[in-house]
Amino acid sequence: MSEPVVRIPDVKVALSTASVYPESTATAFEIAGRLGYDGVEVMVWTDPVSQDVEALRRLSDHHGVPILAIHAPCLLITQRVWSTDPWTKLQRARTAAEKLDASTVVVHPPFRWQRGYAREFVRGIWRMESETDVRFAVENMYPWRYRDREMLAYAPNWDPTEDDYRHFTVDLSHTATARSDALTMADRMADRLAHVHLADGNGSGKDEHLVPGRGSQPCAELLEHLAVSGFGGHVVVEVNTRRAMSAAERETDLAEALAFARLHLAAPSQSPGL
Repeated sequence: MSEPVVRIPDVKVALSTASVYPESTATAFEIAGRLGYDGVEVMVWTDPVSQDVEALRRLSDHHGVPILAIHAPCLLITQRVWSTDPWTKLQRARTAAEKLDASTVVVHPPFRWQRGYAREFVRGIWRMESETDVRFAVENMYPWRYRDREMLAYAPNWDPTEDDYRHFTVDLSHTATARSDALTMADRMADRLAHVHLADGNGSGKDEHLVPGRGSQPCAELLEHLAVSGFGGHVVVEVNTRRAMSAAERETDLAEALAFARLHLAAPSQSPGL
């Protein structure tokens, strides 16, 4: 009779440097190393260190924490980071990823007011991927809501599965905000799902980025599916710790998120019976 055993998939769990905000990029490397994360995803934002490839390399070497992904500066607050031209931002993100041996660039769909960029976005992402081994993983977003009004802020679509991309990122805080089904979205992404932003949410109008397990999203179920499906990408903890009352509380939250990921990535399998 066979007995169930636990098989640990070869899926790396990384910490997004955004998870320590308002602390610095350097603090994220320190915490990731101390807690035992497999690597980091660098959110390129207004922190000068996040924009500096050589500074990032020194942090990675010092803490022994590899850089697994670069998140291109796509946020409203990063509209002037690296350039005001969105294609230049992606080119610089690709160059940073290549120099730092990161496998993935995470990118959001364009804002609707970026009309020329939005028109060329799908074709442009395919073109950029054809020029490098770095994956451009387009992330799901959400409609913006205010009271009873809904605004479609992204083009071609906040749901990237409506368009043809080679690689996707699924973000479970964003599925909560969009009030979409995370497992259905991941199923549509299929083998093009290359990257996961692990967080939680309760479906409010805010992008909550809760520690996984503290909201309504199927975080555990998605991780368990990845564990048995041959997923070859990275899982990145991207949570909001801005309300942490102390550094110790922030680290407790990030340790809990890492433990959650490791637990649910442990895939049951069957050992040979006698």
